[in-house]
Amino acid sequence: MRILTLNYEHPPLGGGGGRLSAKVAAGLVRRGHAVRILTGGMPHLPAEAVEEGVEVRRLRSGRRREDTCSVPEMAAWVARAIPAAIAETRRWRPDVIHAHFAVPTGAVAWALCKATGIPYVLTAHLGDVPGGVPEQTGDLFRWVKPLTDPIWRDAAATTAVSSFVAGLARDAYGIYPEVILNGITLPASRGITPAEVPRLLFVGRMSVQKDPVTVVRALSLLKDRPWSCVMIGEGPLMPSVREEISRSGLEGRIELRGWVSSEGVASAMREAEILLIPSFSEGLPMVAVEALAHGLAIAGSRIGGLADVLEEGVTGEAFDLMSGPRGFAVALDSLLTAPRRLADVRGRCLERARRFDLEPSLTAYADVLGKASGKFR
Repeated sequence: MRILTLNYEHPPLGGGGGRLSAKVAAGLVRRGHAVRILTGGMPHLPAEAVEEGVEVRRLRSGRRREDTCSVPEMAAWVARAIPAAIAETRRWRPDVIHAHFAVPTGAVAWALCKATGIPYVLTAHLGDVPGGVPEQTGDLFRWVKPLTDPIWRDAAATTAVSSFVAGLARDAYGIYPEVILNGITLPASRGITPAEVPRLLFVGRMSVQKDPVTVVRALSLLKDRPWSCVMIGEGPLMPSVREEISRSGLEGRIELRGWVSSEGVASAMREAEILLIPSFSEGLPMVAVEALAHGLAIAGSRIGGLADVLEEGVTGEAFDLMSGPRGFAVALDSLLTAPRRLADVRGRCLERARRFDLEPSLTAYADVLGKASGKFR
């Protein structure tokens, strides 16, 4: 097949959704398909490149940050991407379009389909579905929900990265997408070597959804325990995180690394033992899947989007969001105070990671895209 992949974010832009679409595109190329990606750009990134056999074209649209994209910046990218995508399809003639994120990318796929007749497959991640991240997109969907109905209705097929996201799509649009779990290439097997001082890791945007302030407040309640923590990410709550670290007297124990590359995240995981995810909402976070593959236990919130990776007492511990930092501290403390149990949990995480092997996910995507294109039935 010839597959035109659309995603407004592609590494180093964005987070897990961009990393997933890049992995899927590269995996499909390895299987003999031709894939081109149309994505967002910034002045310091090349307009065109070939990455793992995938042709990547970046469109600048005024985006100012790698880690986040505002609604006006998304709208500007859509306006730029529609004519660029139409021109690309007329030059290259893809068999099918793969659009990641119903909002904003789905609008480009829908317009492209109407202009060219090429079918598209829609993959939903979380924040692009009503109810996925209500604290950030609730107001937006009150206005744009009617505009997104045809994007879902006219797709040749729809997929979602978790059963939780698929359920949200069913509730909002009456459509239940096929669930294709986020997959990764499993790293070489590593042993579990307990550190003398447990090493904790947080990776994510410094946003309300990811709730990094609760990480600091929970750790302030565990000052008497031995631990060190690295926090990776940027975002609007960074000043609040810095202030909370200073107020709690944790400057020497929490390291803020800012926004780093995928390789930087992988390096941090190789050094860590516990991943911290106190999020209010998640789809199926790539960072959690990657953490399992590196043998990290997970301490996170008890939410639907983490259910596929966080099994309480097996791959980590969870807390109720209503219990706040104190509840998070209790869940984390149960891992910090039992080194032997932590080692057992980390071993089970390595076993659980096998469920997220990229190859079955690639097979599922190839099947859906093939059926949508009409090439494979």
